[in-house]
Amino acid sequence: MGKDYYSILGVTKEADDDELKKAYRKLALKWHPDRHKDDDKEHAEKEFKDVSEAYEVLSDKQKRQIYDQFGEEGLKGGVPPGGGGGGGFPGGDGATYTFTSGGPGGGFAGFNPSNPEDIFSQLFGSGIGGLGGMGGRSSQFMDVDGGMGGGAFQGFSFGPGGAGGGGRGGGIRTRRPQEITRPLACTLEEIYNGCSKKLKVTRRIRGADGTINPSEKILKVDIKAGWKAGTKIRFAKEGDNLGNGAQDIVFVLEEKPHPLFKRDGDDLKIDLTLTLDEALCGFKKPVQLLSGKTIQVSNPNSIIRPNQISRMSNYGMPVSKHPGMFGALVITYKVQFPTSLTLSQKEKIHEALTE
Repeated sequence: MGKDYYSILGVTKEADDDELKKAYRKLALKWHPDRHKDDDKEHAEKEFKDVSEAYEVLSDKQKRQIYDQFGEEGLKGGVPPGGGGGGGFPGGDGATYTFTSGGPGGGFAGFNPSNPEDIFSQLFGSGIGGLGGMGGRSSQFMDVDGGMGGGAFQGFSFGPGGAGGGGRGGGIRTRRPQEITRPLACTLEEIYNGCSKKLKVTRRIRGADGTINPSEKILKVDIKAGWKAGTKIRFAKEGDNLGNGAQDIVFVLEEKPHPLFKRDGDDLKIDLTLTLDEALCGFKKPVQLLSGKTIQVSNPNSIIRPNQISRMSNYGMPVSKHPGMFGALVITYKVQFPTSLTLSQKEKIHEALTE
């Protein structure tokens, strides 16, 4: 059973934007983790996350329409073309909250909730004290070579008095995150060969008069051959600048699943299926590598046992720190046994194996 966003916010299905915003403000302040001690912090974090997620969905007409029709599962799982909604995930203020380097496709691609802190900052502003109106649009990214995504990156922390202005130094204090971190998904082929990706960044810049204006720039991300998942690519001072210094943008490399290969460090693993005849009598099979080159994997003499493993040196991933070096191709053999045999076949096999 999916989440009931209306119940989470305590509103009816007919609630308008003002009612949603009022409900969110009340519950977000109530459950913000910084207002709770250690023994209650985990529960508060969950409630805060659920409240933020509910508001993000119900305050956006597109996501709300999809949620009303398909529920949480349909919203997060994605709606096929013609099933309602379009691609992208605009937030309640028009900001796009997710980043993806995948290409565009039909239908709603699936909702990924934003960072609750980002939504909180959007609603409560970025000054000290008070409950300011909606903040401006946060940094967004567009993969120039693929689809669009974005992210709300405004962070915050509370002053010593906590939320609501009570105590010494009360009010809500916001601070600029030192960096904006977002995943950058690449195929194994792209990582094997190395590649460049162009990303259009829309960031917020506070002018001398206090107004916040969008500024666009295209960043070129160079992926070095052999880089591992988790590698960080930093662009210093290319993020939002709201008057207290520009943020860094950091992309974290992720590997997309591959239909044939699985990476293990510098090695590449692959399963190779053999018939029983090939396992017993020998085989020769082509394997296309990530480079596009095709090699022949053969075993003319010895018998291959199920799940037997062989290694082919220098056919794995490039070693980024040592140009010209490669890991191994690790092959696991999967032997297919026949589902049935005729009496004649059994007699021949028995005769061959007992000679």
